[in-house]
Amino acid sequence: MERFEPSAEAQIAALIASAAKQPLLDAAFELWRWRYRLDSIEGRPTDEEVRINRTLSPQQISENYRYARDHAHEGPMFGYVKRAHPRASDDAIRQAIITAVNFEGAAEAHFKWDGDFWECVVRAVARAAAEYPDFLETTYRDARNNLAYYMK
Repeated sequence: MERFEPSAEAQIAALIASAAKQPLLDAAFELWRWRYRLDSIEGRPTDEEVRINRTLSPQQISENYRYARDHAHEGPMFGYVKRAHPRASDDAIRQAIITAVNFEGAAEAHFKWDGDFWECVVRAVARAAAEYPDFLETTYRDARNNLAYYMK
């Protein structure tokens, strides 16, 4: 039996439909969490970008990563969030993306592996949540899972 993978458009639409069920801020975080999957579906990075990225120094990689985070609200993420919340103003969407990225960054910054791994994850997200209290509890749960995945 042959398995068919949904089209790129269908995969993106499913991620956006899931995010659309949430308030704007939480939708921005959900889509930000899926950024690498969305990029992969959309064909990013291109083969040429991969070739160039392999020649970068660690400092250049860090600078590119920081730039991408600092400008997430200007890139493809804006379109994804706009599709999830078409009635939201452009400024509200941009601010939601900025807040979602900053919340994730705060959780990463607060992570210190000094004991039980999961407790360290929970503590880091709790500290970030204190700085960014406007997300749903399900988003904090997803943030814990996301942080655990990337810090393992």
